Amino acid sequence: MSISRTISLSAMLACAVFLVGGSAQARMSDTQVRQAMIRESLASYPGNCPCPYNADRAGHSCGRRSAYSRPGGYAPLCYPRDISKGQVESYRREHGG
Repeated sequence: MSISRTISLSAMLACAVFLVGGSAQARMSDTQVRQAMIRESLASYPGNCPCPYNADRAGHSCGRRSAYSRPGGYAPLCYPRDISKGQVESYRREHGG
């Protein structure tokens, strides 16, 4: 087998792996989508107390001091129940799955 043919086969294999990996996201369950949405929401929060179950810098539970528990301002997604079926479907459309 020639070098160029080996490189071509390697490139095709890499593309196939990429495409299969990309389609795996399309098969995410509603639960997995909700988990991804919560992770993204928490990652975008600038502080360290987005949800009641998080801990502050001193290691104390955020509880009622969390952004989730306070009206106005940030409204992070903390629990699967915070995410509607419509939001799950919208996430799938926006993220190719």
